[in-house]
Amino acid sequence: MKTAALPAPVAPPLAAIKAFGRSVGPGVVLCLFVTLAAVGLTSLERDILGHVWLEPLVLAILLGAAVRTAWTPDARFKAGVDFSAKTLLEIAVVLLGASVSAATLSALGAGFVIGILGLVALAILIGFGLGRALGLNPRMALLVACGNAICGNSAIAAVAPVIQADGEEVAASIAFTAVLGVIVVLALPLLGGLIHLNGLQYGALAGLTVYAVPQVLAAAAPFGAVSIQTGTVVKLVRVLMLGPVVLVLSLILRDRAPGAARPGPTRLLPWFIVGFLAMIALRSLDLIPQALLSPMAATSGLFTVIAMAALGLQTDIRAVARAGGRVVAAVLLSLAALVLLAFGLIWALAL
Repeated sequence: MKTAALPAPVAPPLAAIKAFGRSVGPGVVLCLFVTLAAVGLTSLERDILGHVWLEPLVLAILLGAAVRTAWTPDARFKAGVDFSAKTLLEIAVVLLGASVSAATLSALGAGFVIGILGLVALAILIGFGLGRALGLNPRMALLVACGNAICGNSAIAAVAPVIQADGEEVAASIAFTAVLGVIVVLALPLLGGLIHLNGLQYGALAGLTVYAVPQVLAAAAPFGAVSIQTGTVVKLVRVLMLGPVVLVLSLILRDRAPGAARPGPTRLLPWFIVGFLAMIALRSLDLIPQALLSPMAATSGLFTVIAMAALGLQTDIRAVARAGGRVVAAVLLSLAALVLLAFGLIWALAL
């Protein structure tokens, strides 16, 4: 009598986890080494200069690119580097949503909120147009435009997987945007003093033009507490635009890949954007315990730096340098347009 064949045993979860760890481990460890080096350089920078001008995120991508240019990691590192560049970055974007609350909007009038949303949309369109006019490819032009209009490196990192930007495009846009962002932080107080802005006006200007929240605090501090509070709130409203912008881009671009089939309803949005928006909703409803907010923000920041190290390890600096002049021009012109739009909004609202 012939017995029925038994189904092949399913690998227990622990075995699958071990296999996954062996696959991604070398690459993740390599990314962690680059991340630790970036953090160490940031500490050295603070000790020597008294202030952090280039954040770990920027240093990680620069160090990773330097390593990749000098040495090409072999195949055993690939899975872990890819995992860090994509999956860890997506998890970081989800956790970033917990730092944004819709309650932020209540601190501003409806006219100001609408004005900020319109400014971000216009800045993206103008920045994209300038980038294309300067010869940047559509992905690079979008990265620069979104980085300038929303929140610098975080926006670039969030938009990159949606538009399928490669490591060299991300590295170039982050590197040049970050350096020019530091220049803005240094130059903006001089501009505010030169044209005699009050604390409210200058805070709004800083919140509308400076990239990262810590940079807004640094730029707004010379004009006092009102400037800091206004700049922070305005900046957080700009950050709120990250979700809608990535959502719109994902809907526009989902059918653009050559030969791509139309996705089903569950594939219209990347999972991490759904998670990002869900985190904003949970935070707005006060369903995330206060004790978790700081660890979630720290984890998001750490995963983003690791992901930037991974993107750097996928990048050849020589390719970034070839795009340098055009990227710098695009960032400068986009920043100039953003500053003009900010002054227009401040004037229109008679702040």
